[in-house]
Amino acid sequence: MAKEVRVRFAPSPTGALHIGGVRTALYNYLFAKHHGGKFLLRIEDTDQARFVESAEQYIIDSLKWLGLTPDEGVGFGGELGPYRQSERKAIYQEYVDTLVTNEKAYFAFDTAEELDAARALAEENKETFIYNWSTRGKLKNSLSMTEEETKAELAKGTPYVIRFKIDTDHTILLNDLIRGKISIDASTLDDKVLFKSDGMPTYHLANIVDDHLMGITHVIRGEEWLPSMPLHELLYTAFGWEAPEFAHLPLILKHEGKGKLSKRDGDKHGFPVFPMEWVTEEGTAKGYKEEGYFPDAVLNMLALLGWNPGTEQEIFTLTELADLFSLEKVSKSGARFSPDKAVWFNHQYLQQKSTEELLPSYQAVVKAHGIETNNELDAKVIALMKERANFVSDIFDQARFLYIAPSSYDEKAAKKAWKDDSKAILLAFVETLQSTDFNAVALHDAMAKFVEEQAIGFGKIGMPLRLSLVGALQGPDVPVIMEILGEVETVNRIHAMIEALSE
Repeated sequence: MAKEVRVRFAPSPTGALHIGGVRTALYNYLFAKHHGGKFLLRIEDTDQARFVESAEQYIIDSLKWLGLTPDEGVGFGGELGPYRQSERKAIYQEYVDTLVTNEKAYFAFDTAEELDAARALAEENKETFIYNWSTRGKLKNSLSMTEEETKAELAKGTPYVIRFKIDTDHTILLNDLIRGKISIDASTLDDKVLFKSDGMPTYHLANIVDDHLMGITHVIRGEEWLPSMPLHELLYTAFGWEAPEFAHLPLILKHEGKGKLSKRDGDKHGFPVFPMEWVTEEGTAKGYKEEGYFPDAVLNMLALLGWNPGTEQEIFTLTELADLFSLEKVSKSGARFSPDKAVWFNHQYLQQKSTEELLPSYQAVVKAHGIETNNELDAKVIALMKERANFVSDIFDQARFLYIAPSSYDEKAAKKAWKDDSKAILLAFVETLQSTDFNAVALHDAMAKFVEEQAIGFGKIGMPLRLSLVGALQGPDVPVIMEILGEVETVNRIHAMIEALSE
């Protein structure tokens, strides 16, 4: 029987979750569901200096909003926890001790000043300082010191880190599920720190130990971790463990110019780069949720940023994405983000949703404007206006006049629609309305009959009537507007404009 697929999303709680991180979570989720496996959430909070207290809950809330529910992890339970790295310190100590005992790692007592001096000397010689086989013998560590000297330093409580000892006489052969075969000369690598002086492991040690103990079969992460892959493979070998398969995802690129998409790009151009709003002392960064995006539209958009199903289809449910997803169809090169395409996806999802599905979120918008909701009216407005809307809030923006009578009239439109005879024509039409059923069909027929009887062009009644109801020369068909407003409101608005423009 094949081994169960187990993948993890392992963010650091150092700030808001970027949509690049969301895409990593999505691809892990899709891979797990495609193979009938498990998707884990692990919080990698070993970097205490950059830890942000609210970030962990933000990550959990974001995944819940998006519908990417982990099978195990922080906030979701599971039998292989704890899933928060700061709660696993004793576990890491045991494994780093094993590496030291087996001479795969060593103590380094160099101070920050001593390392700075070594870097400065290398620069003077036009070299790049690297802590490895070429320099470790001249630095202050348990490889250059005698066993007695090392024990003395430890006994004194001298601060130290533990570094991984990389053997240099071989080529490391790697296989990435997206990028293929990779070979690295071990002599070019540095002896990375595995354990810090604050008693916390670095990302490298904690990551490997956790993935092994949690049974992770595939590591799917961003390409910024590709340079760490040789070290991680060597660590698996040092422990005598079978390594998972690796896949490094391409970057999400700026919508214009070079480089990866950043918060600064979103701030500058007014689009979100975070799933949910992120509030700090410096200000508030936009979130897709608060900007009115549907979570399934965001996921659909992100899925196609770096992955191609090989067909022309663009709209997918999460289940369809999971059925089709494979790492073989993930691109090696970066994927360019498009704010316009994100809006397009939301428009498509809005059109697919029924009036009943949209009513609760639409009524939340109505209430936010201080207006009492009305199920019958609100449902009519959604059905009438949603075709041209990208967001639920757009429906209200386009239909505001159906709730609030115009208090002023577009100046350019008034010049076009209001003529010397407009008052008389409108008053005559009001009399016609008194004997007309207030439904769109009857009102359309009444307007047509009125134009014929008055021997005037349709614009003579159509334009001023629209201006009185909307305040501008825009909106849906006038008979439809009148039906929704009702007779009393329609007549009141006509009289209000006559009074305003006759002065």
